[in-house]
Amino acid sequence: MVTSRSIRTAVIGAGPRGTSVLERLLANRAAAGPAGTLHIDVVDPYPAGPGHVWQPGQSRLYLMNTQSFYPTIVPEDPELAPPLAGDTFDRWRELQQRQPHPSLTDEERAEISGLGQTDFPSRALYGRYLRCTLEELLTRLPDGVTVSFHAATATSVRHAPAAPGDPADAAPARFDVVLDDGTALTVDSVVLALGHLDARLNAEQRELLSAAEELGLLYVPPAAPADVDWSQVPAGRPVLVRGMGLNFFDVMGQLTEGRGGRFVAAEDDGELAYLPSGREPLIIAASRRGTPYRAKATLTGYYPGAVQLRYCTEGVAARFAETGIRPSFDHDLWPLLHRDALWAYYSTLARSQPGAILTRPAEFLRALDESLRPRAHSTGNWENATESVVAVHVRAAHRLYLLGLAAPLAGRSFGSRAELDAAVVDYLLDDARRSALGEDDPVKMAIGALHHGRAVLKTVVADSGITDESWVAGLRGWFESFVEGLASGPPALRSAQLAALARAGVVRFVGPDPKFGVDRRARRFTATSPWVNGGPDDGADIEDDVDGGPDPLASAAAAGVCATAMIEALAPANRVAVNSSPLLEQLLSEGLVRPRHMMSVEGTPVQTSGLDVVPHPYRPLGANGSVTEGLYVLGLQLSAAQWGTAIAAEARPASGPVYRSGQRTLRDADEIARAVLTR
Repeated sequence: MVTSRSIRTAVIGAGPRGTSVLERLLANRAAAGPAGTLHIDVVDPYPAGPGHVWQPGQSRLYLMNTQSFYPTIVPEDPELAPPLAGDTFDRWRELQQRQPHPSLTDEERAEISGLGQTDFPSRALYGRYLRCTLEELLTRLPDGVTVSFHAATATSVRHAPAAPGDPADAAPARFDVVLDDGTALTVDSVVLALGHLDARLNAEQRELLSAAEELGLLYVPPAAPADVDWSQVPAGRPVLVRGMGLNFFDVMGQLTEGRGGRFVAAEDDGELAYLPSGREPLIIAASRRGTPYRAKATLTGYYPGAVQLRYCTEGVAARFAETGIRPSFDHDLWPLLHRDALWAYYSTLARSQPGAILTRPAEFLRALDESLRPRAHSTGNWENATESVVAVHVRAAHRLYLLGLAAPLAGRSFGSRAELDAAVVDYLLDDARRSALGEDDPVKMAIGALHHGRAVLKTVVADSGITDESWVAGLRGWFESFVEGLASGPPALRSAQLAALARAGVVRFVGPDPKFGVDRRARRFTATSPWVNGGPDDGADIEDDVDGGPDPLASAAAAGVCATAMIEALAPANRVAVNSSPLLEQLLSEGLVRPRHMMSVEGTPVQTSGLDVVPHPYRPLGANGSVTEGLYVLGLQLSAAQWGTAIAAEARPASGPVYRSGQRTLRDADEIARAVLTR
């Protein structure tokens, strides 16, 4: 690759993905040798490196959802141009423990000193890693390369008019990039690495916000947790929290430990108890399942070493493409992964709990292996055959219903909220216990197989690898929420903490399938579950009549719970059509980009969450179907071409399989960088 002219490119978004593009531009430029000049404009209102999400100054209670050994911003692929600087987060952590960088704060030094390879770092510390890596890169700029940082928001990107006298085909189209501070940049190419964006509220959320403004209630819409002023949530009063995924634990931490409460471990069994500060609200938590995500197992690696995929492997998946088959998720891929999850569960059960097997464990595993083996003539019968084998060999209490793992309260009703709370606490403690068992727990190893399989599926489904119908109805229709509730959970410590909070009376629960509303007469938000019998004599209905208004327990709210504050524990919707980015709105309205549509099984076009793009590198399609050359997309806005775009990149594991999807984002950044330099 030879760079023989002056090039100017704009990278819009300076978080991890934008920083990856910058790193790859520098690495590829250095590998090509000096020829001409390269100027890179990096645009982001937030500091480059951490960007919006990973700000080093945020609360240290916000933890990453991955352990120290997992994340990286620097590729380790020998096929790519070697990095000029930087390393994985884990190696950076080890370096800082030996030789702390002078810029580290006392808080950062304290966290690093006690942070191990398998611990979960704070997001703030990861932001410091990103910033340090960027600063090191900037000290090693190749000859002829300059970088400018613009602390502003890009508001528009348009094709620049041709220079007077230039023939129409003299050079590729250039772009004018306008920033909200009045700066205008004319560049040869633009990289959209926009990351997480704010989004317009949906109809229900708009109604709740409007009611809150009218009635003097507090409503916190979906937002990055670090952007929320948590002091506005009143102490000692109920607050409804909708959503019990990862954002829920951020809310929980800020309203408990963040207000001076403490968790203490019992000396005899280590079980946690919570000591309130008295400044906590009463958190009333709700989600569709009625429970939070299952916690991660305690492992030495990102994937359990005891689990190896036998059916849903990269080799098997590649054969679909080699034979010209575009697989269906439900028909072709899920049956393979389902087999792997069953084998992981029952092989772990036979090893760790042989008493659960009615026959000799080896005999059972031979029969199970035979029933699971894919055969062309038995596509529709293998599940029945497997169930028959399990019925003969496994005690009833230990048989697995895989889909039921994501809905632990399904099929149950509760006579009171106290009964519901006790059931959720039992679930949390059982889940934490299973996490502690690690590779000896059958349930966690079944989930581990799904986790392995998710890495394979990311490669299989990328770039129209599965049918539109199965993407809409299968992968995104049911599997995504199912597997996220199992394999994307918090550290096990969070489950134990939540159980302690519930026992301390700081957290209560609404129940499955909650319905939210507003009781205007009582001036309260309300929430009810059809599976919980909550009435006026139930302790969860405790919004006192402090303002002289009607007693909410005498209103319609008495059938459920009510509060004067409600928090959406959700991230803003990652859908390009509803993102409130002025740049995306301009690009969409002027037709330089368009959302991707897929056909449902009924033949109806369905608008997906991401941009319509062509690979490789990813360039958007305009409204007329033409490729917008010189404009590149990386990251979350690729959610209709890739699956699992929220995770940027994982470091190469020290052992176990290395999946192609692990550093996919870094390879995408490398492709963009090489295209920018040769355009």
